[in-house]
Amino acid sequence: MAKITFYGAVGTVTGSKFMLELKDRKIMIDCGMFQGKKENRLMNWEPFPVPPQEIEKIILTHGHIDHSGYLPRFCKMGFSGDIHCTHSTADLCQILLRDSAHIQEEDARWANKKGYSKHDPARPLYTAEDAENALRLFKPYYYGEDFYFDSDYRLKFKDAGHLLGSAFVDIKNESDKPTRKIVFSGDIGRPRGQFLRDPVQIFNVDYLVLESTYGDRLHDPVNLYDEFARIIQRSFDRGGVLIIPAFAVGRTQTLLYMIRELEEAGRIPSLPVYVDSPMAVDTTDIFRRRIADMNLSSRLMTLEGTRIFRPAQLHLCKTRDDSKRINDVRSRAIIISSSGMATAGRILHHLAQRLPDPRNTVLFSGFQVEGTRGRSMLEGNRNVKIHGDSVPVKAHVESLLGFSGHADYNEILAWLHGFNKAPEKVFIVHGEPEASDALAQKIRDNLDWDAVIPHYGESFEIDL
Repeated sequence: MAKITFYGAVGTVTGSKFMLELKDRKIMIDCGMFQGKKENRLMNWEPFPVPPQEIEKIILTHGHIDHSGYLPRFCKMGFSGDIHCTHSTADLCQILLRDSAHIQEEDARWANKKGYSKHDPARPLYTAEDAENALRLFKPYYYGEDFYFDSDYRLKFKDAGHLLGSAFVDIKNESDKPTRKIVFSGDIGRPRGQFLRDPVQIFNVDYLVLESTYGDRLHDPVNLYDEFARIIQRSFDRGGVLIIPAFAVGRTQTLLYMIRELEEAGRIPSLPVYVDSPMAVDTTDIFRRRIADMNLSSRLMTLEGTRIFRPAQLHLCKTRDDSKRINDVRSRAIIISSSGMATAGRILHHLAQRLPDPRNTVLFSGFQVEGTRGRSMLEGNRNVKIHGDSVPVKAHVESLLGFSGHADYNEILAWLHGFNKAPEKVFIVHGEPEASDALAQKIRDNLDWDAVIPHYGESFEIDL
């Protein structure tokens, strides 16, 4: 028998950590940071229930911080084994983990300067050195490539369609006939994406660990291209600037791809597009180089000479001087900058400058968490605080939620309907309680499968 224990992404959408015990081995699938509510974030500082030295390997489903961002801390606590993932995930983690460490150090420095930390001195969760130590442990693989823990257990990464490099983790015991398999979904992408492939269909699954981020929601059925074109055209007609707060990894590249497509179709005028985020610029370069991990149409366009993430008038801004020069742009342009919820980053400078002008438009391209500036603006507040100043919100504020990279519950059920047999057990994770409860019930009602929702630290014996 084997055992699986859940140390994160239960009762919440962050902190993914699942420990799989196979014979005398302890394997960790994902090593994510807890984010969001304070009580969740405080868990990042707690000693891990299992000594990290006992973990032999870590397997990553993808690079997002809620799945990879605890790695430097885990290494700091003593983990020194291999970290396995796809090549694209390894590339993105080079950017994401270094940036996360920089944020940890800056937060500690600011807390010490302002004296608001309970600890004296305030310390970062981990440092840039910790991030570098973690990055040296990465051992990447290609999709579909077999990797054996030993003569019995085979691991394979299969495209999950959520983010460049995202994968289903497929672990099979080949020592017995019939074979036995467990699959970890990570985050499941949506079908018919702009440049990512559809999630691969999985077969012969005995146990499934399944995300439920959108377990109680359906995506808006509006045509994303039509709505995006409408917003851009109205901004142009007003003579204003369109400001888009966007996450640097994944969302910015989707926006660039769609702007180029709308331009080439003649559905919007060609406008100067400024990407003001060093991380987004570096990430876009990784997306460009990892074209093999994209869908067939994107590869065909690239072979024919199309630069799929490059609108006609693209300006990539890495330095502070590059960013400051955007101040001189007064009309008919698009500025894409992070962070996606307007909580920090260069986007705050652009919002402070542009919000008081009614010709301008702010477009939120993703869900805005309660308590963020983005949520405040969408709720109609006429002033927001930026860098200590109250800024009037006179610009038009729009929201377009169809950019999400997560499958909704119908898309998850459609994927599950492709299974050739019922798993013995489905573990529902990575969702708020309402979303996990809803998806578990839908699986029971539609498929008559055994779906359970684990608690933190709960273990299950499995026949693997």
